[in-house]
Amino acid sequence: MEKSEVIRFISKRKTAFIASVNELGQPVVRAMLAPRKIEGGEIYFSTNTSSNKVRQYTANDKACVYFYRRGVFRYQGVCIVGTMEVRTDQPTKDALWRPGDRVFYKQGATDPDYCVLKFTCRTAEVYCDLKTETVAF
Repeated sequence: MEKSEVIRFISKRKTAFIASVNELGQPVVRAMLAPRKIEGGEIYFSTNTSSNKVRQYTANDKACVYFYRRGVFRYQGVCIVGTMEVRTDQPTKDALWRPGDRVFYKQGATDPDYCVLKFTCRTAEVYCDLKTETVAF
C-alpha cells in the first residue's frame, strides 16, 4: 500500500484510537472522533487542554494512532507510529475550530481548555487479508 492509499483510508474513518504513555511508562489508548485535518504525514485532532492525554503527550511525545474498517469478510487496520505535539497557539486553534465546538468550549477558539494535537507519522503498519506491510512516511 502506498502512503497516499493510507491517507485515503484513514480519511474515511469516523473514529481513531490514539495511544500515549502514562507516568508509569504504560500505554494508554483512547477513542477519538475522526481527525480534523490530515495533511501529508500530519494528523490533527482537537481535545481538552485539561485532559490526561495532553499531560501525557507533554511529558512523552511518543504516540500511535490506529484506524480500522471491519467488513463482513474483510478486516483492515492501520497502526501509525510517530510523535504527538500539543499545540495551543491561536493560529493552529483557529485553523481547526468548527462552530459546533462551542458546545464544549464556551469561550470559542480562544478557550484555554481547547487545544490541538498534531500527530506526525513515522511509519504505518497496514493489516489486510492476513498480510501486514510497513509504509514509511
